[in-house]
Amino acid sequence: MASRRMETKPVITCLKTLLVVYSFVFWVTGAILLAVGVWGKLMLGPYISLIADNTTNAPYVLIGTGITIIIFGLFGCVATCRGTPWMLKLYAMFLSLVFLAELVAGISGFVFRHEIKGTFLRTYNEAVKEYNAEDERSLAVDNVQRSLHCCGVLNYTSWFTSVYYPARGLPRSCCADLSDCSPEDLRNSTVAPGKVYQQGCYELVTSFIETNMGIIAGVAFGIACSQLIGMLLACCLSRFITANQYEMV
Repeated sequence: MASRRMETKPVITCLKTLLVVYSFVFWVTGAILLAVGVWGKLMLGPYISLIADNTTNAPYVLIGTGITIIIFGLFGCVATCRGTPWMLKLYAMFLSLVFLAELVAGISGFVFRHEIKGTFLRTYNEAVKEYNAEDERSLAVDNVQRSLHCCGVLNYTSWFTSVYYPARGLPRSCCADLSDCSPEDLRNSTVAPGKVYQQGCYELVTSFIETNMGIIAGVAFGIACSQLIGMLLACCLSRFITANQYEMV
């Protein structure tokens, strides 16, 4: 029996080393997920806010998962160094929950990427028609037009049906050059077309979101697959330690 314990010791040491390294990498991936989630929220926030009836929680899921991973990554290092079976089992259980959460986030981002076009065309049209330059949705429209250098849904003529247009013309966020784009110019239907961006925002926004949601989904899927390795290491180590303790009794 003593001989058997001697045989399992190198295995346990090897598994501990691998799991400590994995836990550190796991902690780093938590920081990456947190960064990607915050980046997704900041970069996609103005565009997502224009699609209120079919938005995605993927950035929030990634932020929450990233913070939790950072905490449990440290827990994993402690559990591995102490070699406590129940802590290792809890760590493996947590890794399985993280795997599911990241899978959901990845699928959400991937599905959302392909469903966005139909919804965005309708909701962005509504945002332009109800634009008042003051509410959150109107500010989001301004942000999109300034960031992507576009005007209107398909082009600047989309603003002709807006409640804002009869009194104030095109919004200043449509101006190609603010230094040469006065309120009087924007109210003049003859002059305004030469002062504003010619391209509409619809194609630019859908292309931007499809690309960036694809990045979020890809990162989530890639990190989720790595959780399987950690689950196997934690389960194997827990089993070897339990068996070793049993043989010592």
